[in-house]
Amino acid sequence: MSKKALSGLKVVEYGHFISAPYCTKLMADMGAEVIKIEQPSTGDESRYHGPFPDDLPHPEKSGLFLYLNTNKMSITLDVGTAKGREILEKILKDTDIFVENNPPQMINELKLDYPRLKKLNPHLIVTSITTYGQTGPYRDYKGYAINCCAFGGVSQSLGHNWREPLTFPMSMGHYLAAINGAAATMVAILARDITNSGQHIDIAEADIWASHHVGFGVTLYTFIGREHLRNGYLGGGWTYPTGRLIPCKDGYMALCAPQVKYWKQFIELMGNPEWSQNPRYRDRRAMEYEYPEEVDALLTPWFLERTKQEHFKFFEEHAIPFAPLYNMEDEVNDPHLTEREFFTDIDHDAIGRLKYPGPPYRFSKTQWSLERPAPKLGENNEEIYCDRLGYSKKDFVELRKAKVI
Repeated sequence: MSKKALSGLKVVEYGHFISAPYCTKLMADMGAEVIKIEQPSTGDESRYHGPFPDDLPHPEKSGLFLYLNTNKMSITLDVGTAKGREILEKILKDTDIFVENNPPQMINELKLDYPRLKKLNPHLIVTSITTYGQTGPYRDYKGYAINCCAFGGVSQSLGHNWREPLTFPMSMGHYLAAINGAAATMVAILARDITNSGQHIDIAEADIWASHHVGFGVTLYTFIGREHLRNGYLGGGWTYPTGRLIPCKDGYMALCAPQVKYWKQFIELMGNPEWSQNPRYRDRRAMEYEYPEEVDALLTPWFLERTKQEHFKFFEEHAIPFAPLYNMEDEVNDPHLTEREFFTDIDHDAIGRLKYPGPPYRFSKTQWSLERPAPKLGENNEEIYCDRLGYSKKDFVELRKAKVI
Protein backbone atom coordinates (compact mmCIF):
# COMPACT_ATOMS: atom_id res chain seq x y z
CA MET A 1 0.00 0.00 0.00
CA SER A 2 1.36 3.42 -0.96
CA LYS A 3 2.07 6.04 1.67
CA LYS A 4 -0.58 8.58 2.55
CA ALA A 5 0.10 12.31 2.28
CA LEU A 6 0.68 12.84 6.01
CA SER A 7 2.58 9.63 6.71
CA GLY A 8 5.42 10.25 9.14
CA LEU A 9 3.71 13.22 10.79
CA LYS A 10 3.37 12.70 14.55
CA VAL A 11 0.35 14.27 16.23
CA VAL A 12 -0.69 14.28 19.89
CA GLU A 13 -4.27 15.15 20.78
CA TYR A 14 -5.13 16.33 24.27
CA GLY A 15 -8.74 17.23 23.65
CA HIS A 16 -12.29 16.10 24.10
CA PHE A 17 -15.78 16.09 22.60
CA ILE A 18 -15.69 17.38 18.97
CA SER A 19 -13.38 20.21 17.90
CA ALA A 20 -9.94 18.79 18.76
CA PRO A 21 -10.87 15.16 17.93
CA TYR A 22 -12.32 16.09 14.53
CA CYS A 23 -9.29 18.29 13.78
CA THR A 24 -6.94 15.37 14.37
CA LYS A 25 -9.26 12.87 12.65
CA LEU A 26 -8.78 14.83 9.43
CA MET A 27 -5.03 14.35 9.87
CA ALA A 28 -5.23 10.69 10.94
CA ASP A 29 -7.38 9.74 7.96
CA MET A 30 -4.69 11.21 5.70
CA GLY A 31 -1.94 9.14 7.29
CA ALA A 32 -0.68 11.10 10.29
CA GLU A 33 0.00 9.10 13.45
CA VAL A 34 -2.36 10.49 16.08
CA ILE A 35 -1.93 9.57 19.73
CA LYS A 36 -5.05 10.50 21.65
CA ILE A 37 -4.52 11.23 25.34
CA GLU A 38 -7.51 10.39 27.53
CA GLN A 39 -8.17 10.69 31.23
CA PRO A 40 -7.70 7.33 33.04
CA SER A 41 -10.95 5.45 33.78
CA THR A 42 -13.27 8.02 32.14
CA GLY A 43 -11.72 8.96 28.79
CA ASP A 44 -12.97 11.51 26.28
CA GLU A 45 -16.37 12.97 27.23
CA SER A 46 -17.69 12.13 23.75
CA ARG A 47 -17.66 8.47 24.85
CA TYR A 48 -20.74 9.36 26.91
CA HIS A 49 -22.66 11.07 24.12
CA GLY A 50 -24.92 9.05 21.85
CA PRO A 51 -26.15 7.61 19.73
CA PHE A 52 -25.78 4.24 21.43
CA PRO A 53 -27.14 0.85 20.28
CA ASP A 54 -30.55 0.32 21.90
CA ASP A 55 -29.99 3.69 23.70
CA LEU A 56 -27.80 1.94 26.28
CA PRO A 57 -24.80 4.18 27.13
CA HIS A 58 -21.42 2.49 26.90
CA PRO A 59 -18.01 4.22 26.64
CA GLU A 60 -16.89 1.96 23.77
CA LYS A 61 -20.13 2.19 21.78
CA SER A 62 -20.74 5.91 21.32
CA GLY A 63 -21.50 6.68 17.68
CA LEU A 64 -20.00 10.15 18.10
CA PHE A 65 -16.73 8.83 19.55
CA LEU A 66 -16.46 6.04 16.99
CA TYR A 67 -16.80 8.51 14.13
CA LEU A 68 -14.45 11.18 15.49
CA ASN A 69 -11.56 8.88 16.36
CA THR A 70 -10.95 6.54 13.45
CA ASN A 71 -7.31 5.73 12.63
CA LYS A 72 -6.07 6.95 16.04
CA MET A 73 -4.23 5.39 18.97
CA SER A 74 -5.43 5.87 22.57
CA ILE A 75 -3.41 6.14 25.74
CA THR A 76 -4.60 7.09 29.20
CA LEU A 77 -2.63 9.71 31.10
CA ASP A 78 -3.46 12.02 34.00
CA VAL A 79 -1.69 15.17 32.86
CA GLY A 80 -2.75 16.87 36.09
CA THR A 81 -0.14 14.89 38.04
CA ALA A 82 3.55 15.78 38.03
CA LYS A 83 4.44 12.35 36.66
CA GLY A 84 1.75 12.58 34.01
CA ARG A 85 3.01 15.95 32.83
CA GLU A 86 6.57 14.61 32.79
CA ILE A 87 5.46 11.74 30.55
CA LEU A 88 3.55 14.07 28.23
CA GLU A 89 6.60 16.32 27.88
CA LYS A 90 8.66 13.24 27.00
CA ILE A 91 6.15 12.39 24.26
CA LEU A 92 6.00 15.96 22.93
CA LYS A 93 9.77 16.16 22.50
CA ASP A 94 9.35 13.85 19.51
CA THR A 95 6.06 15.25 18.21
CA ASP A 96 5.25 17.49 15.23
CA ILE A 97 1.78 18.72 16.22
CA PHE A 98 -0.01 19.11 19.54
CA VAL A 99 -3.76 19.76 19.30
CA GLU A 100 -5.81 20.72 22.35
CA ASN A 101 -9.14 22.37 23.08
CA ASN A 102 -8.89 23.09 26.80
CA PRO A 103 -9.54 26.43 28.56
CA PRO A 104 -6.43 28.67 28.39
CA GLN A 105 -6.37 29.03 32.18
CA MET A 106 -6.31 25.26 32.60
CA ILE A 107 -3.47 24.90 30.09
CA ASN A 108 -1.47 27.50 32.00
CA GLU A 109 -2.09 25.73 35.30
CA LEU A 110 -0.87 22.46 33.75
CA LYS A 111 2.24 24.30 32.51
CA LEU A 112 1.42 23.31 28.94
CA ASP A 113 1.24 26.85 27.57
CA TYR A 114 3.03 27.54 24.30
CA PRO A 115 6.08 29.43 25.66
CA ARG A 116 6.96 26.40 27.83
CA LEU A 117 6.29 23.90 25.05
CA LYS A 118 8.39 25.94 22.62
CA LYS A 119 11.38 25.61 24.93
CA LEU A 120 10.71 21.89 25.15
CA ASN A 121 10.45 21.42 21.38
CA PRO A 122 11.13 24.48 19.16
CA HIS A 123 9.74 22.63 16.11
CA LEU A 124 6.41 21.81 17.76
CA ILE A 125 3.23 23.24 16.25
CA VAL A 126 0.57 23.80 18.92
CA THR A 127 -3.02 24.17 17.74
CA SER A 128 -5.36 25.46 20.44
CA ILE A 129 -9.10 25.43 19.72
CA THR A 130 -11.16 27.33 22.28
CA THR A 131 -14.43 29.19 22.56
CA TYR A 132 -13.12 32.77 22.48
CA GLY A 133 -9.40 32.41 21.79
CA GLN A 134 -6.18 32.96 23.71
CA THR A 135 -6.54 36.75 24.06
CA GLY A 136 -9.25 39.32 24.70
CA PRO A 137 -11.60 40.06 27.60
CA TYR A 138 -13.64 36.87 26.98
CA ARG A 139 -10.58 34.61 26.91
CA ASP A 140 -11.47 32.72 30.11
CA TYR A 141 -15.24 32.60 29.62
CA LYS A 142 -16.83 29.20 29.25
CA GLY A 143 -18.85 28.67 26.12
CA TYR A 144 -20.46 26.12 23.85
CA ALA A 145 -21.57 25.92 20.22
CA ILE A 146 -24.78 27.83 20.95
CA ASN A 147 -22.84 30.70 22.58
CA CYS A 148 -20.45 31.07 19.65
CA CYS A 149 -23.25 31.00 17.09
CA ALA A 150 -24.95 33.81 18.99
CA PHE A 151 -21.71 35.75 19.49
CA GLY A 152 -20.87 35.62 15.78
CA GLY A 153 -24.20 37.22 14.88
CA VAL A 154 -25.41 34.13 13.04
CA SER A 155 -28.27 33.26 15.40
CA GLN A 156 -29.75 36.71 14.81
CA SER A 157 -30.38 35.60 11.22
CA LEU A 158 -32.01 32.23 12.04
CA GLY A 159 -35.66 31.58 12.78
CA HIS A 160 -38.91 33.50 12.41
CA ASN A 161 -38.71 37.25 12.96
CA TRP A 162 -41.61 37.04 15.39
CA ARG A 163 -39.88 34.38 17.52
CA GLU A 164 -36.60 34.18 19.42
CA PRO A 165 -33.43 33.57 17.35
CA LEU A 166 -32.19 30.01 16.80
CA THR A 167 -28.81 28.29 16.53
CA PHE A 168 -27.32 25.88 14.02
CA PRO A 169 -27.88 22.23 14.99
CA MET A 170 -25.48 19.34 15.48
CA SER A 171 -22.62 21.36 17.05
CA MET A 172 -21.73 22.73 13.63
CA GLY A 173 -19.47 25.41 15.11
CA HIS A 174 -17.24 22.75 16.68
CA TYR A 175 -16.76 21.07 13.29
CA LEU A 176 -16.05 24.38 11.55
CA ALA A 177 -13.45 25.24 14.19
CA ALA A 178 -11.87 21.80 13.72
CA ILE A 179 -11.69 22.20 9.94
CA ASN A 180 -10.11 25.63 10.25
CA GLY A 181 -7.71 24.23 12.85
CA ALA A 182 -6.61 21.41 10.55
CA ALA A 183 -6.15 23.76 7.59
CA ALA A 184 -4.14 26.26 9.66
CA THR A 185 -2.00 23.45 11.04
CA MET A 186 -1.09 22.29 7.54
CA VAL A 187 -0.07 25.86 6.68
CA ALA A 188 2.12 25.89 9.80
CA ILE A 189 3.75 22.63 8.63
CA LEU A 190 4.61 24.28 5.31
CA ALA A 191 5.89 27.37 7.13
CA ARG A 192 8.06 25.19 9.37
CA ASP A 193 9.83 23.85 6.29
CA ILE A 194 10.86 27.44 5.54
CA THR A 195 11.52 28.83 9.03
CA ASN A 196 12.63 25.59 10.74
CA SER A 197 10.43 26.65 13.67
CA GLY A 198 7.05 25.69 15.06
CA GLN A 199 4.36 28.14 16.12
CA HIS A 200 1.14 28.52 18.09
CA ILE A 201 -2.19 28.48 16.22
CA ASP A 202 -5.03 30.22 18.03
CA ILE A 203 -8.45 29.03 16.79
CA ALA A 204 -11.46 30.74 18.40
CA GLU A 205 -14.83 29.24 17.52
CA ALA A 206 -16.43 32.65 18.01
CA ASP A 207 -14.07 34.07 15.37
CA ILE A 208 -15.07 31.30 12.97
CA TRP A 209 -18.74 32.20 13.17
CA ALA A 210 -18.00 35.92 12.94
CA SER A 211 -15.90 35.37 9.81
CA HIS A 212 -18.58 33.20 8.19
CA HIS A 213 -21.14 35.90 8.86
CA VAL A 214 -18.99 38.64 7.33
CA GLY A 215 -19.91 37.69 3.76
CA PHE A 216 -23.47 38.88 4.19
CA GLY A 217 -24.52 39.96 7.65
CA VAL A 218 -21.61 42.24 8.55
CA THR A 219 -21.28 43.81 5.11
CA LEU A 220 -25.04 44.42 4.97
CA TYR A 221 -24.77 46.33 8.24
CA THR A 222 -21.52 48.21 7.61
CA PHE A 223 -22.35 49.13 4.01
CA ILE A 224 -25.98 50.22 4.33
CA GLY A 225 -26.76 50.04 8.06
CA ARG A 226 -29.33 47.23 7.72
CA GLU A 227 -29.78 44.11 9.82
CA HIS A 228 -30.50 40.82 8.06
CA LEU A 229 -34.09 39.86 8.90
CA ARG A 230 -35.03 36.39 10.07
CA ASN A 231 -37.64 34.82 7.84
CA GLY A 232 -38.03 31.36 9.35
CA TYR A 233 -36.54 29.15 6.67
CA LEU A 234 -33.34 28.25 4.86
CA GLY A 235 -31.54 30.53 2.46
CA GLY A 236 -34.31 33.09 2.01
CA GLY A 237 -34.26 36.82 2.34
CA TRP A 238 -34.51 37.46 -1.40
CA THR A 239 -37.54 36.52 -3.46
CA TYR A 240 -40.21 33.84 -3.07
CA PRO A 241 -39.95 30.79 -3.15
CA THR A 242 -36.19 30.46 -2.59
CA GLY A 243 -35.60 28.46 0.59
CA ARG A 244 -39.22 27.43 1.13
CA LEU A 245 -39.82 23.88 2.39
CA ILE A 246 -43.12 22.54 1.05
CA PRO A 247 -44.60 19.20 2.21
CA CYS A 248 -45.12 16.44 -0.34
CA LYS A 249 -46.48 12.89 -0.09
CA ASP A 250 -43.53 11.47 1.89
CA GLY A 251 -41.58 14.44 3.17
CA TYR A 252 -40.59 17.90 1.96
CA MET A 253 -39.25 19.58 -1.14
CA ALA A 254 -36.78 22.48 -0.96
CA LEU A 255 -37.61 25.19 -3.48
CA CYS A 256 -35.02 27.42 -5.11
CA ALA A 257 -35.97 29.99 -7.74
CA PRO A 258 -33.75 33.06 -7.44
CA GLN A 259 -34.39 33.87 -11.10
CA VAL A 260 -37.89 34.72 -12.21
CA LYS A 261 -37.73 32.30 -15.16
CA TYR A 262 -37.79 29.32 -12.79
CA TRP A 263 -40.86 30.63 -10.99
CA LYS A 264 -42.69 31.29 -14.27
CA GLN A 265 -41.77 27.88 -15.62
CA PHE A 266 -42.93 26.22 -12.42
CA ILE A 267 -46.29 28.03 -12.54
CA GLU A 268 -46.73 26.86 -16.14
CA LEU A 269 -45.98 23.26 -15.13
CA MET A 270 -48.67 23.57 -12.46
CA GLY A 271 -51.10 24.42 -15.23
CA ASN A 272 -51.22 28.18 -14.60
CA PRO A 273 -53.73 27.92 -11.72
CA GLU A 274 -56.28 30.70 -11.43
CA TRP A 275 -54.69 32.21 -8.32
CA SER A 276 -51.41 32.74 -10.21
CA GLN A 277 -53.12 35.40 -12.34
CA ASN A 278 -53.75 37.54 -9.28
CA PRO A 279 -51.23 40.44 -9.08
CA ARG A 280 -50.85 39.62 -5.37
CA TYR A 281 -49.01 36.43 -6.35
CA ARG A 282 -46.75 38.04 -8.93
CA ASP A 283 -44.86 40.29 -6.56
CA ARG A 284 -42.19 37.86 -5.36
CA ARG A 285 -40.67 40.34 -2.90
CA ALA A 286 -44.02 40.88 -1.21
CA MET A 287 -44.70 37.15 -1.18
CA GLU A 288 -41.29 36.67 0.46
CA TYR A 289 -41.60 39.25 3.22
CA GLU A 290 -45.31 39.79 3.79
CA TYR A 291 -47.30 36.59 3.22
CA PRO A 292 -45.08 33.57 2.38
CA GLU A 293 -47.23 31.11 4.37
CA GLU A 294 -50.26 32.16 2.35
CA VAL A 295 -48.49 31.22 -0.90
CA ASP A 296 -47.18 28.00 0.68
CA ALA A 297 -50.78 26.96 1.30
CA LEU A 298 -51.58 27.47 -2.39
CA LEU A 299 -48.65 25.30 -3.50
CA THR A 300 -49.01 22.51 -0.94
CA PRO A 301 -51.99 20.59 -2.47
CA TRP A 302 -50.10 20.24 -5.77
CA PHE A 303 -46.94 19.00 -4.03
CA LEU A 304 -48.85 16.50 -1.89
CA GLU A 305 -49.80 14.58 -5.04
CA ARG A 306 -46.28 13.16 -5.53
CA THR A 307 -43.41 11.69 -3.53
CA LYS A 308 -40.02 13.35 -3.12
CA GLN A 309 -38.38 11.24 -5.80
CA GLU A 310 -41.27 11.67 -8.22
CA HIS A 311 -40.98 15.43 -7.80
CA PHE A 312 -37.22 15.31 -8.12
CA LYS A 313 -37.38 13.40 -11.40
CA PHE A 314 -40.07 15.74 -12.69
CA PHE A 315 -38.14 18.92 -11.85
CA GLU A 316 -34.90 17.43 -13.16
CA GLU A 317 -36.55 16.81 -16.53
CA HIS A 318 -37.65 20.44 -16.66
CA ALA A 319 -34.38 21.92 -15.31
CA ILE A 320 -35.95 23.53 -12.25
CA PRO A 321 -33.69 23.56 -9.14
CA PHE A 322 -36.18 22.11 -6.66
CA ALA A 323 -34.80 19.22 -4.61
CA PRO A 324 -35.99 16.68 -2.02
CA LEU A 325 -35.22 17.26 1.64
CA TYR A 326 -33.37 14.10 2.63
CA ASN A 327 -33.60 12.27 5.91
CA MET A 328 -30.77 9.97 7.01
CA GLU A 329 -32.29 6.89 5.37
CA ASP A 330 -32.47 8.74 2.06
CA GLU A 331 -28.87 9.91 2.35
CA VAL A 332 -27.36 6.55 3.29
CA ASN A 333 -29.13 4.85 0.39
CA ASP A 334 -28.71 7.59 -2.20
CA PRO A 335 -27.42 6.17 -5.52
CA HIS A 336 -25.13 9.16 -6.10
CA LEU A 337 -23.28 8.69 -2.79
CA THR A 338 -23.27 4.93 -3.37
CA GLU A 339 -21.60 5.28 -6.76
CA ARG A 340 -19.01 7.66 -5.27
CA GLU A 341 -18.37 5.08 -2.50
CA PHE A 342 -18.85 7.79 0.11
CA PHE A 343 -19.73 5.45 2.97
CA THR A 344 -17.23 2.94 4.33
CA ASP A 345 -17.89 -0.12 6.50
CA ILE A 346 -15.56 -0.85 9.44
CA ASP A 347 -15.60 -3.62 12.04
CA HIS A 348 -15.24 -2.75 15.73
CA ASP A 349 -14.81 -5.33 18.50
CA ALA A 350 -17.36 -3.70 20.81
CA ILE A 351 -20.12 -2.90 18.35
CA GLY A 352 -19.62 -4.90 15.16
CA ARG A 353 -19.73 -3.65 11.58
CA LEU A 354 -20.85 -0.06 11.05
CA LYS A 355 -21.14 2.34 8.15
CA TYR A 356 -19.01 5.50 8.41
CA PRO A 357 -19.12 8.73 6.38
CA GLY A 358 -16.23 9.19 3.98
CA PRO A 359 -13.96 12.20 3.45
CA PRO A 360 -15.30 15.70 2.72
CA TYR A 361 -12.81 15.98 -0.17
CA ARG A 362 -11.47 13.97 -3.09
CA PHE A 363 -7.93 13.84 -4.50
CA SER A 364 -6.94 12.47 -7.89
CA LYS A 365 -3.78 10.87 -6.48
CA THR A 366 -3.54 11.28 -2.70
CA GLN A 367 -4.81 8.27 -0.77
CA TRP A 368 -7.50 8.36 1.93
CA SER A 369 -8.84 5.38 3.86
CA LEU A 370 -10.32 4.26 7.15
CA GLU A 371 -7.91 1.53 8.12
CA ARG A 372 -8.90 0.96 11.72
CA PRO A 373 -11.81 1.85 14.01
CA ALA A 374 -11.71 4.22 16.94
CA PRO A 375 -9.51 2.85 19.73
CA LYS A 376 -10.74 1.47 23.01
CA LEU A 377 -9.82 3.50 26.08
CA GLY A 378 -6.08 3.06 26.66
CA GLU A 379 -5.82 0.47 23.91
CA ASN A 380 -2.26 1.49 23.02
CA ASN A 381 -0.88 2.07 26.53
CA GLU A 382 1.61 -0.77 26.54
CA GLU A 383 2.82 -0.06 23.01
CA ILE A 384 3.50 3.62 23.73
CA TYR A 385 4.77 3.42 27.32
CA CYS A 386 6.84 0.26 27.10
CA ASP A 387 7.85 -0.15 23.46
CA ARG A 388 8.39 3.52 22.63
CA LEU A 389 9.11 5.37 25.86
CA GLY A 390 11.11 2.52 27.37
CA TYR A 391 9.20 1.94 30.61
CA SER A 392 9.67 -1.53 32.03
CA LYS A 393 6.73 -3.84 32.71
CA LYS A 394 7.21 -3.12 36.42
CA ASP A 395 7.16 0.64 35.87
CA PHE A 396 4.10 0.22 33.67
CA VAL A 397 2.24 -1.62 36.42
CA GLU A 398 3.28 1.01 39.00
CA LEU A 399 2.02 3.85 36.77
CA ARG A 400 -1.29 2.06 36.45
CA LYS A 401 -1.55 1.45 40.21
CA ALA A 402 -0.81 5.14 40.87
CA LYS A 403 -3.60 6.00 38.37
CA VAL A 404 -1.19 8.09 36.32
CA ILE A 405 -2.24 6.02 33.30
